Amino acid sequence: MRFPPDVLEEIRARMPVSAVVGRRIKLKKQGREWVGLSPFNKEKSPSFYVNDQKNFYHDFSSGKHGDIFTFLMETEGLSFPEAVERLAQDAGVRLPEKSDAPEDREIREKRAGAIEALEMTARWYEDRLAASVGREARAYLEKRGLSAETLSTFRMGYAPGGRTALKEYLVQQGVSPAIGVEAGLLIAPDDGGEAYDRFRDRVMIPIQDGRGRIVGFGGRALQPDAKPKYLNSPETPLFQKSQLLFNAHRAREAAHAEKRLVLVEGYMDAIALWQAGMKPVVAALGTAFNENHVENAWRLAPEPVICFDGDRAGVGAAHRAIDRIMPVLKEGRSFWYAFVPDGQDPDDFVRARGLEAFRQLIQQASPIVDVLWNRELGRWPIDTPERMAGLETRLRQTVAEIKDPNVRRHYEQHFKIRLSSFFWKLERDRWREKAKTGTGQQRITGPAPGLQRRHALERTLLGLLIEHPREAERRAENLGASCALSDDLEAMKFELLRIATDGEAEDADDVCRRVDPAFLEELDLTYGHADDLKGLQRGHRLRERLPILRLDPPPDFIGRLIDLLIAMVQLKRTEEDLALAKDEYARVFDVPSENRFLALVRDREAWADQVRALETPLDEEARALRGFADAGTRISETIAA
Repeated sequence: MRFPPDVLEEIRARMPVSAVVGRRIKLKKQGREWVGLSPFNKEKSPSFYVNDQKNFYHDFSSGKHGDIFTFLMETEGLSFPEAVERLAQDAGVRLPEKSDAPEDREIREKRAGAIEALEMTARWYEDRLAASVGREARAYLEKRGLSAETLSTFRMGYAPGGRTALKEYLVQQGVSPAIGVEAGLLIAPDDGGEAYDRFRDRVMIPIQDGRGRIVGFGGRALQPDAKPKYLNSPETPLFQKSQLLFNAHRAREAAHAEKRLVLVEGYMDAIALWQAGMKPVVAALGTAFNENHVENAWRLAPEPVICFDGDRAGVGAAHRAIDRIMPVLKEGRSFWYAFVPDGQDPDDFVRARGLEAFRQLIQQASPIVDVLWNRELGRWPIDTPERMAGLETRLRQTVAEIKDPNVRRHYEQHFKIRLSSFFWKLERDRWREKAKTGTGQQRITGPAPGLQRRHALERTLLGLLIEHPREAERRAENLGASCALSDDLEAMKFELLRIATDGEAEDADDVCRRVDPAFLEELDLTYGHADDLKGLQRGHRLRERLPILRLDPPPDFIGRLIDLLIAMVQLKRTEEDLALAKDEYARVFDVPSENRFLALVRDREAWADQVRALETPLDEEARALRGFADAGTRISETIAA
């Protein structure tokens, strides 16, 4: 909505900047200006200045500058229209209506009447809860562990069991039954009979819009056999539950400050988490998660965490939400998932384990890409070519829904790598299982031939990917499709590929800041952040494993060195599989085992040829770099365990 300049100037004239800013920080008069500590950065000496004559503030610590509208936008995450409406209400300035047509005036008058009736009803419900008639409701809320402060904050109340108790009260206050029906408070029978109360014998929770106005209610039944257990107001011109997030107006400021938002299924979960101290929390009002919820959540935080119950229904709801989120994913806007364990809901969890445990649960949330993968993987066993094709097709179709071309491209690349590695592992495990005897014990005991050597190659390869993320990005497809590592290192490979393909890691410093430190410990590469360790020196254990790196070879050499290590790793793995296939062939001596053995022989020769083709020119360049010292030593012979 566009606001006339004279209206904005009137609001500014009535609301000095110091008055608006002074609600959030303490200001001290200093000459013609006000000064205080920055609301944007932690500081000990004040660097935040307000000038009422010029209608602006300036923060020297952050460089932020603006008027009363931008201050609310910066500190509370409001949009410009929301900031104008908030301050206009505070200043008593009437904003122009969109239309003065008679039919539009009638609609506005009805809505105004409905809003007044809803507010009046909320106060009445609050009074009923405090009265003797609300004794059972108070006992229920006390059992849920809700404090008096929480009941007051959320304005919780009680709807008595009488059929027309609320209706009679509203009529006494001059509110017609027609307005009560318009507000969703009363039900008008289809047969034309008298209207009656919608909510009866229920704990009542007001539902507010982004401006804090009550637009509907949620009612929790007190009797165990009452259906439904939770009842929301019907759809009205004011209350459209598919477009609302419960508690959004309270969560906005905390979500904006913390850059975090937790989205739960029900309002009782949101209330319990708020009371426990998790302020940036909202709920989806028991309706299916949709595109409006996605956009509303993103207005509060860039990457909200969906935290649904850990039971089958909760997981199912979370999985269905993926299909609503995927099409609108965009750079810097996504979702994470956390599932409450043991079939609990967030309310149960936080009461049993406390806020810190819940914070840890949120911190361990999974990105939506992993939840999508697990959803498709869990539909049925991936044990035939047809089911493998089905998995690939489902992922491809879901990713194709992403409208943002850049995000879609990264998802396509991610799943191409992930599927290749997953299918390769399935095939490898299937043939290794055939190498077992009828009793299930492996015929070959101890490590496979060259296993220790392969581990040394893999760890060296991963070290190079850390040091040279750009080379890793260029080889992402080969690293995923034809280079499956040992189980204990495969997770790290995918983590490094994810970081590399994000395109934000320029060097090893960037990678190490973003990778899990446990991975670096696993490699024993002694990466650190000491001031005297810079560039490649940070991974000096890698230089011990691959001495040629001490001579700082050029990027092209490094890239081909990575290609060589990929081929060497796969040669060693093929030799291990060949040893198992040879044993199987000697034991069963049938056509399938013979074919498998011969195929692996061909694979081994192909990898050996590739190793020779890559290593020979690299050795020649390495001799030039090394001079005459150890000139006859091949690169592959210098890689230490």
